Parts: sequence; C-alpha cells; structure tokens
Amino acid sequence: MRETIRFLRNGSVVEVRDLRPTDTVLDYLRLTLRRTGTKEGCAEGDCGACTVAVGRVVDGEMVYQPVNSCIQLLGQLDGAELVIVEDLAQDGRLHRVQQAMADLHGSQCGFCTPGFIMSLFTLYHAKGQSRSRKAVTEWLAGNLCRCTGYRPIVEAALNSCFDEADDAFSWRAKDTFAQLGQLDDKRDVLIGNGDSFFASPASLEGLTAIYAQHPDATLVAGATDVGLWITKHLMELPKVIWLGRIEGLDRVEERPAGLLIGAGATYQACEAAISRLSPDLGALWTRIGSKQVRASGTVGGNIANGSPIGDTPPALIALGATLELQSREGDRTLPLEDFFIDYGRQDIGAGEFVTGFFVPRPKPDQVFRCYKISKRFDQDISAVMGAFLLTMVDNRISEARIAFGGMAATPKRAPMAEKALIGASLADPSTWNEALKGLHADYTPMSDMRASSAYRLETARALLVKALMEASGTDPAQLRLRGPDPDFASESMEAAE
Repeated sequence: MRETIRFLRNGSVVEVRDLRPTDTVLDYLRLTLRRTGTKEGCAEGDCGACTVAVGRVVDGEMVYQPVNSCIQLLGQLDGAELVIVEDLAQDGRLHRVQQAMADLHGSQCGFCTPGFIMSLFTLYHAKGQSRSRKAVTEWLAGNLCRCTGYRPIVEAALNSCFDEADDAFSWRAKDTFAQLGQLDDKRDVLIGNGDSFFASPASLEGLTAIYAQHPDATLVAGATDVGLWITKHLMELPKVIWLGRIEGLDRVEERPAGLLIGAGATYQACEAAISRLSPDLGALWTRIGSKQVRASGTVGGNIANGSPIGDTPPALIALGATLELQSREGDRTLPLEDFFIDYGRQDIGAGEFVTGFFVPRPKPDQVFRCYKISKRFDQDISAVMGAFLLTMVDNRISEARIAFGGMAATPKRAPMAEKALIGASLADPSTWNEALKGLHADYTPMSDMRASSAYRLETARALLVKALMEASGTDPAQLRLRGPDPDFASESMEAAE
C-alpha cells in the first residue's frame, strides 16, 4: 500500500502526501504552488481557461491530452506527467506555440490565453493530424475566447502545430517514458483514514475489497461529472475511490459480434473503435463535451451516473447493449435499458460497480441512426437525443428499437412506436403514421431551460422520420446540418436494399 501520489513535472518526480479527497489540480497549482498562469473561469470544464496537459504512455508512446484542471482531482495525476503553461518556455525562449500566438496577435486580455496555449501544446504533440482549419477548430472547441476573436488563434495554430514536435518534451521523451514506467508500481494507493480518504486501487480485486468496506464512497473515473459536484454543488465527498489505475478496466476490444468497452475507457480511447462500429456513433462522439472532456470522461461513468440527458445511453440502448457489474458477491450482466429504474435510481447494489459494457455490431439487414439536438452544436447538453435500430426484410421493418434521452426521467425506449413500425414499408411513408402517433403515448417530456415539452415531442417525431427517410435511401447530406462521412450514403443504401 502506498500513501502518496507521484507524478512527473519538468523531468522530476513530485510526491504529494498531504492530500484531501476533493483537492483539484487547479487549486494545487494556484493555492499550493502559486503557479497562477492556469486560470479559473467557469469552474465546470466548459471555458478551457484552466487547461493543462497530462502525459501518459499509450500503446508504447507518450501522449499528451488537454485536461480541465478545475474538475480534475489532484489524485488523478498519479503515474502521469503534468505540464502547465509556466513549463513551456525554456532558457528564456518561448515555446513555438507561444511564439506563434504572440507573433500573430492571438491574445488581448490574456485571461484565456494560457488555456489556449496548453490545448495547442497537445495538438503540437498529437500525431496524424492534418494541417487544416477544421482540425484546429475541433481541437479548440473546449476553449472560449471572449475578446480576441478566433481568427488569429487559429492562424497561430496552423502556423505552429503541424510540424514534427521539436521541444524539450520531445527531446526527453525516452527519459519520460522510462520515468513513468518506474512510477507504475502496481500498488494500491490509500491516503487518509477510515473516515476520509483518497484511494486508487490498482486491480479489480483491490477495488472490490475497499468498496465492500466503504460502499458510501464516491467512485470517480474521469471526474467530468463528479468534479462539478465539488465546484458547483460544493459537496463534501469524504471518501473518494479513483478507478483510473485499475488494470484492464480501460479495455477496448473489437470483436466480430460487437465492441467490449471497459468502464474506465475514456471517450477519446474508444472513439476510433466506436466509429468503426457505426459512423453515426462516431459523429455523436465528437459532439460529447470537448477534447478536454473526452480525454478524461468515460462512457462507463456517463452510464453509471444515470443522467436522463446523457448522450450515450439512448444510442447504446437502441443497439441492445448489455452492462457488466461486479461486487464481492460476484458478477452479473443485464440489458442496459434495465439499469435505469427512475430519476436518480439505477439497478446497482451496495458495494457493486460497473466494470464495462458490450455493444452489438449492427447486422447487414439493420440500419442504425442516432441524432443529438442541442442549442449549440459543440459542447452542449442535449435537448433531445434519439437513436433508432431498424431491422429490414424485403424493404419492410421486421423489428425496431427506439430510445430517447431528454424525454423522460431516464433514457427510455418507445414500445408503442416500435410496435407500430413492424410491417411498415420504407417505400410508403403513410405506413409510418401510427408509429409517429405512438411517440405521444410513449413519452410525456418535461419543459425546462433547454426545450419545452411540445418542442421535444415534435422533435422526436421529426427524428424518427429522418431515420426512416435515411433508411429508405435518402442521402443523409440532405437531412443533416453537418455533412456526414462519405461512408454514410453507401451504408444507408446497402441497408435499405
């Protein structure tokens, strides 16, 4: 058992022993180290002013990811390298991305600038990125600038981020790789006592044991949700168990029948595999949070927290995903749709935790579509999230699975609409009417700041029509705000034939 967390900074090991469970990276930087270059803006992971870079070894290579330090727990740095804006300049010379921002006038008030710099630093070290405005704007979707305007910032990125990395971090990459390997000691971490602690088990056995002893502890994967409990709700979380070091919990396994994703796998880690499973899922993934959120947040956490407006559960429910859970009493699986009981209630016992889920691959005679409707295209909460899996025989629907988020107290299927679709012809839209009426029986959505009840119902109907039109062969480019990947059209046609 280890009683400290250890991470790298500027090539040296930092060891922290005095750690409260809810200490954030941002507070550590500003209040303990007095490194005030990293700013606090929204305190909820939206504005990006607090962005830092976290380096880890991924598939044998050093990878730097942007992270919102305001909602990242300090304990989550264990075994990683931390890079902050003060670390970039070397021997009085600005880093290349810093120099480009200065030369191209990418800063006015400067409050957001450190966050932009750190996001651009991670882009500078990213491999396989094409030099394009689209690549830059997608990378910077989680960084907000209120006064400069984005044109000079994007130009600075285009000017500096797409050549081979040549800085102090690339020069000492081999040494960093070796140091991180030495920090990975496979030991459980426990800082505190039985009443208040930060724990970081290194195995499922360790997690099972400590969670059975402390079922009142808060499980944390990426902290993109729990972090807001701390910064916005001011909740006291005396017992925190971080899942980020558990071997195998971050697995992403592609199988002929589908995709197995561990509860600790981040959105970023499974994005490529989920895109291969379905282009629509890939498109959805890019609209979940920002680079910072997807680098830390996990799909398992999105499921386990049970939000009725979570983006992933409706899509996974429509695909027929199953959930894996574990406790000291043993393992069990259940259909994902049965996990959600009521608002804030899930089918999970004391000391039980989610270990992963399996997503079936759509079959050749099936069409899968999912759509997210929100007020803002990037980094926004859904007003309505709709997902549809249609099985076809001779151009007629033999089976339908429909799930919506934002329409009920939980992510919920539409049994009346599904039943009404059986036998409907893709070539005859008049046979779809009963299913559209069925949605009114399936849902009684609420009105809130994101949408009214009437808007949600009408939008749900429109999304069902859109899915049916695409399944019938209509080019998705005619029906979508942003053009789909080239594979969409051929996939639609093949499924409809």
